[in-house]
Amino acid sequence: MFALPVTFCAVVLIPVILAGAAEAEPEVSPAKTAAEAGLVDIIELVPDIIADIRYAGSHNFIGQRIDGYHAPRCYLLQPAAHALQRVAQELRGQALRLKIFDCYRPARAVRHFVEWAADPQDQLGKAEFYPRVDKSDLLGVYIAPVSGHSRGATIDLTLARCQGQCRELEMGTPYDYFDELAHTDAPDIDAEHRRNRDLLRSAMQRQGFSNYELEWWHYTLSPQPSPDVVYDVPVR
Repeated sequence: MFALPVTFCAVVLIPVILAGAAEAEPEVSPAKTAAEAGLVDIIELVPDIIADIRYAGSHNFIGQRIDGYHAPRCYLLQPAAHALQRVAQELRGQALRLKIFDCYRPARAVRHFVEWAADPQDQLGKAEFYPRVDKSDLLGVYIAPVSGHSRGATIDLTLARCQGQCRELEMGTPYDYFDELAHTDAPDIDAEHRRNRDLLRSAMQRQGFSNYELEWWHYTLSPQPSPDVVYDVPVR
């Protein structure tokens, strides 16, 4: 889930990291726990959601657990969590389920991304996550010092079709892929990938989420519940 300039996306781009571009220094909430911040665990509202929280493990562009992620959990502020619950309810009728990669992201995790991007020697994830982009071009283009995820109303996700087994829909690129192919309306993806991206976007938009056009997986509830505040509560 990064801040892609106008060329691409948070994770990865901005994508991976953030969801949003560089901006003025935001206010950091004094909250120390999820409850104090008003964050809720999406599993409590959508028990059948598929969780693949990448930053709580090593399958991500850095290749290690990210600072602030102590458990593979998805927290969102209540308005965003309830809107996502409505998305999931609608999709069940089509034998579809949501698969989530990242939700609320602690500010300390964003700092971890920035520190990693400044180290030219660490190229562990290049082949999978940024094969066509030089790492020196990630900081300031794909990775920014502030992420919309830290505001508690942004989520990175995809769709899975569940008929007996659940199979993730093909979207044309992996999650957190730093490349123009990850742009939601990238012209070079095939018809199936375009249909699947449109299916996800339509479902999310009906419940008030807006897509970040440089990352097909990145959505933010609009209006955001706390647009001027970021949180640094660890994910536990």
